[in-house]
Amino acid sequence: MAIPEQEPAVPAAVRRAAGGDAVRAVWVNELGGLTFRLTGADGTGRFCKWAPAGAALPLAEEVPRLAWAAAFTPVPRVLGHGADEDGSWLLTAALPGEPAVSPRWLARPGAAVPALGRALRALHERLPVVDCPFGWSAEQRLAAAVRDVSALGAPPPVDRLVVCHGDACAPNTLLAADGAPVGHVDLGALGVADRWADLAVATLSLGWNYGPGWEAAFLEAYGVAPDPARTAWYRALWDAGP
Repeated sequence: MAIPEQEPAVPAAVRRAAGGDAVRAVWVNELGGLTFRLTGADGTGRFCKWAPAGAALPLAEEVPRLAWAAAFTPVPRVLGHGADEDGSWLLTAALPGEPAVSPRWLARPGAAVPALGRALRALHERLPVVDCPFGWSAEQRLAAAVRDVSALGAPPPVDRLVVCHGDACAPNTLLAADGAPVGHVDLGALGVADRWADLAVATLSLGWNYGPGWEAAFLEAYGVAPDPARTAWYRALWDAGP
């Protein structure tokens, strides 16, 4: 996932969703998915995510997850969604704050990384496992993997069941100017799983965004000791997709 180096073509569905608002691409991922900011003349912002037809990007699955999670923690409010022969789209209201990989926070990893750890712990504490209708267990993911998982072996024993974010990479947490977490985005895989399913990926993404050496600070802020075995296993499962 990255900020686009050049402005991509705007899909027709995004143009329709924008109406007369200005459209600017703010994010692109390796599967061809795009996120656009739509800005009205009064400065009001919305976001439109678009996924090309056939891409393994669960935009439709994100809609009920956002609706459920909104009762417990700040997440984007869905304004519309749909699909056509070119792809699928999801329109949401903007949340306050900015991604933890904005220039402000990339320049201040010593503040951003602990904020991310605290934000993930808060998410895990707020979302109630017993009420969650969605699953993201190791067994479910092994069954859905697109790459060979025979070398992984059995999942490690569960440390603690939580409602996982499902893509707890640094860009998916929004921070206020003082570093307080103000929301989470990209919740298409949200579901009940061992917390290390999130922790393994969250710590992996720190190196992509801030460089090496930040995992200990993240885990300390989250409030958990390192677990190399679970971390390695869940990273291998992440690599197996989808």
